[in-house]
Amino acid sequence: MTTAITQPARAEAAATAATMRALVFHGPGRRAWEEKPRPRLQQDTDAIVRVSTTTICGTDLHILKGDVPTVTEGTILGHEAVGYVDEVGSGVRSFAKRDKVLVSCITSCGRCDFCRKSMYSHCRTGGWVLGHKIDGTQAEYVRIPHADTSLYALPREADEEACVLLSDIFPTGFECGVQFGQVKPGDTVAIVGAGPIGLAALMTAQLYSPSALIMVDPDPNRLEVSRSLGATATVAAVGIDAFEAVRVLTRGEGVDVAIEAVGVPASFELCQAIVAAGGHIANVGVHGKAVNLHLESLWSHNVTITTRLVDTATTPMLLKLLLSGRLQPKSLVTHRFAMPDIMSAYDTFANAAQEKALKVAITGR
Repeated sequence: MTTAITQPARAEAAATAATMRALVFHGPGRRAWEEKPRPRLQQDTDAIVRVSTTTICGTDLHILKGDVPTVTEGTILGHEAVGYVDEVGSGVRSFAKRDKVLVSCITSCGRCDFCRKSMYSHCRTGGWVLGHKIDGTQAEYVRIPHADTSLYALPREADEEACVLLSDIFPTGFECGVQFGQVKPGDTVAIVGAGPIGLAALMTAQLYSPSALIMVDPDPNRLEVSRSLGATATVAAVGIDAFEAVRVLTRGEGVDVAIEAVGVPASFELCQAIVAAGGHIANVGVHGKAVNLHLESLWSHNVTITTRLVDTATTPMLLKLLLSGRLQPKSLVTHRFAMPDIMSAYDTFANAAQEKALKVAITGR
């Protein structure tokens, strides 16, 4: 005996297939887990990815604070994900349906003048667009422009919680902090901010064998984690007390590299105060307010200050380190949620100190 499928039932099934659930930005301080149309291919170089694991970034919190006014109301947030290719455009050559992939937080065409200089973050038709200028990854499905150069193939057995941290925070901490800070063997390094980005910088800085890694953060839990991940000293202070503590640790010399990993004026001020003559200040944090640049002190000190948006040029290398067991990003995952509970995940991540949260892993179907 068979059961006939009625026309209304077919229409309901089609409507369900055409929609998905997503975390949507509705202006500063407002977010909602709601129904949205499923993404469709717009260019022949696009791919549609079914998101199996995503996470929340400190940048998402900056967006919700209103620090990134280029994000418009109605945008799906998120720029980090692991998933499975659901559909590809006719121009996609490297990926096919059901491939397991890492989504890069940076989209790149691979052909424009910026991409040819490996400045993928400034790609003429890409850059940081996911969860910023187009809908992002905190959804059941996401459209990835320039799929061939914006996705990375993953082995089926690859740990998704570990891999998703290579979407953004590990290349960001490594490129913007460690590489641009020009960390060298024997250097003394201070990282101001022991959040996920700062901890990623801590872990990848060790690839260059610095003599000292000082973590500065007011949160005792994060400093305890820092010590377990290789920090040689920690400073549980802010402002003048943090300055004095770093000065004592460096015998009054200051540090060769100061990595700013918070994105507030006080943390940038501290980096200026603790950097040694001939040193580097590498800004990593997302700044929503003006900071003071103390050229009256720095002009004669041969100090280099760098700013950068991550290019993700090092993602293939970091992925090799992860798959070989040399890099352990999963150690930063402290909380896990199913995707329908993403609002609770945001509450946890926004109250990181109270919840002792670092990165949250959010899993889909």
